[in-house]
Order: sequence, then structure tokens, then C-alpha cells
Amino acid sequence: MPYPIKFYELPKENNKPPFLVKSNFLRHSSPCLGYRFELDGKIITYCPDTGFCENAIELAKNADLLITECALKVGGLRYEGWPHLNLEEAAKIAKEAKAKKLTLIHFDASIYQTLKEREEAEKLAKKIFHNTFAARDDMEIKI
Repeated sequence: MPYPIKFYELPKENNKPPFLVKSNFLRHSSPCLGYRFELDGKIITYCPDTGFCENAIELAKNADLLITECALKVGGLRYEGWPHLNLEEAAKIAKEAKAKKLTLIHFDASIYQTLKEREEAEKLAKKIFHNTFAARDDMEIKI
């Protein structure tokens, strides 16, 4: 790289101010971590690339906001060597974790080719977990 890079290894759980952070490995083809941030009595969980797994549910327990991927469509092509979530699985994680809000991100652009398709995913996910939103540019979510 043409610039210096520093890596800082974080512990699995950090209980030091200004906020608490927990992390755990998610189900993916390469190592991928999910995070749980606790600040001012609010919990935000971020689960990027992952297939359905217990670690995602555990990180999202009682979260005020769960942000997770929705790369696939229900019934769409799956490849077990490259696990990702569909809207149904993302909503199931939120429901099982008793999260308050779910924001869907990381829509595979080759699968969700229009914003209308993402809006449809939001509508279908709401049937499983009513407080679901498909992320959009410049979106702000109050928690």
C-alpha cells in the first residue's frame, strides 16, 4: 500500500467508555464479524455479510436497531459456500432477537436491480417483522 496501515486488535468484548462493544463471528465464507454497540441506553447491532446463524441472533438480542444484509431474494439461488441472508431470514433474526427495528442493507445489485425491488423486499419482510426498513441513501433512523 502507498500509505501506512495500522491494525488494532480489539477484544471480543470491550466494556470501557465511551460505549460498550461486543463482537462475534458470523456465518460467511471468510471471517466476518458482527457488532453490538451499547451507548446511552441504546443498542445498535450491525451484521454485515452472513448467513442465518445463532451469533447474529445473540448480538441482536433486544437491540433498538438491527442493521443487517439482505443480499438474496426468498427462493433465489443459494450457494452454501458463500452464505448470505434473504429478507425472510433477516426478519427472522430480528423477530427471534426481539429487536425493535430492522434495517435491510447490502442488497446484491445483480439480484435487486431497482429500488422498487428493494421496496418490495421491505414490504415482504414487514409481514414477518413489522418494523422493517430497506436502507436508502441519506436515510436517518431515530432510535
